[in-house]
Amino acid sequence: MKNIAIASLFVASASAFPWVVDQPGVDSSLLGAGRKIRRQQSGGTQKGGPATCPFNADHKGAAPYNAKYPYNGAHDGIPGKGIGGYQVPADGDTAHYYEAPGPNDIRGPCPGLNAAANHHFLSHDGITTFNELVDAQQNLYNVGYDLATLLAALGLTLTDGDLVTEKLSIGCDATTRTSFSPVLTGSEPGLDGHNKFEADSSLTRNDYFLADGDNYSFNGTLFGMMQDTCQGDFNRENLSKYRLQRYTQSLNENPNFFFGPLTLLLYGAASFLYTLMPNGNHGYAPDLETISSFFGAEQNADGTWEFNGGERIPANWTNRVTPYSNLDVTTEILTMYLENPVLFGGNTADGSFDGINFGAIKDGKLELAIGAPETACLLYQLTTGQIPSYLNGVITPTVDALSFVASKVSPSFKNLGCPLALT
Repeated sequence: MKNIAIASLFVASASAFPWVVDQPGVDSSLLGAGRKIRRQQSGGTQKGGPATCPFNADHKGAAPYNAKYPYNGAHDGIPGKGIGGYQVPADGDTAHYYEAPGPNDIRGPCPGLNAAANHHFLSHDGITTFNELVDAQQNLYNVGYDLATLLAALGLTLTDGDLVTEKLSIGCDATTRTSFSPVLTGSEPGLDGHNKFEADSSLTRNDYFLADGDNYSFNGTLFGMMQDTCQGDFNRENLSKYRLQRYTQSLNENPNFFFGPLTLLLYGAASFLYTLMPNGNHGYAPDLETISSFFGAEQNADGTWEFNGGERIPANWTNRVTPYSNLDVTTEILTMYLENPVLFGGNTADGSFDGINFGAIKDGKLELAIGAPETACLLYQLTTGQIPSYLNGVITPTVDALSFVASKVSPSFKNLGCPLALT
């Protein structure tokens, strides 16, 4: 189930991205000696690695479905009603009241998933499953079933979650708890895995190489930068400006900066701030009170921001009325990107920047118009295509991974005319 490395592409990548040669599975003798390399997350005692990943022996799973508080009616991975506009958690639903994460609970770089775990829509210990992810997105945020299954599948296939147990960590490397056989599967790094779901230039998390591997903890300085740009209105226009600021910051400060095709997911995640998080009781405005609650952000007397210990659903919060679909998020991704377009590629050993070519990305530029027929297929193609996520190889989906996607995701995309991956 591990990704297949193509040696010829390692050679081509190493001159531009010298840290590639020190990656697991790479024969550095093919690439020359004498390079000073920094290692990415690959196991062991580094931040986010298995030796430092919290372990909660009392794994309980998400709060079970309760017909008294059905929310969208999603359970066991099946489609919900797709009708939102209800309060979450409902009055009296104590099973979904906020509980702060304990020292043995895993949390990661995604505030939305952390909040879901803190309210028991996902397993509170941070070891979740495909069905939990599909259900939680629908019941909590009114994510459409097509997008909920796609994002859950992306989580399992891109973060090296386990396709047999269908488990993954929402944060650090918990392979001993997610894998059906750690000896056979190797490391399953979870959402902290660099340049998979997590990537350089995220909204409030550090670049991996700029923080000694801590690419998952809340950074109050970055949240403050986002607030300074958005001025309490976290809409598409302001977040597009902030995405450009973060890109420029990483480009200038991170010599190992890489902005690959999967970083389109950063625009999707940014869209959640004004599409999934706004409170119906606040007129669905993406305001500071709402966003800071979901991010666990608290302002100090001197104006700086810090993490308050847990992401939580705001009080009296009512979710979006219509389901947020795959077409909705891909449209938002492209619209936000095209308002302030940047190049895809990475910083090179000689201090320059190399653009990449992949699908609709030509010489580092995304050539895909909003509303184009292939727009709806964009995220599906990222799930099933060959993605050079961090240039330590090419993610070539195995038969197991494609079979998993075919059974869980492909049916939703067949009618859109997306070319379905073959198994």
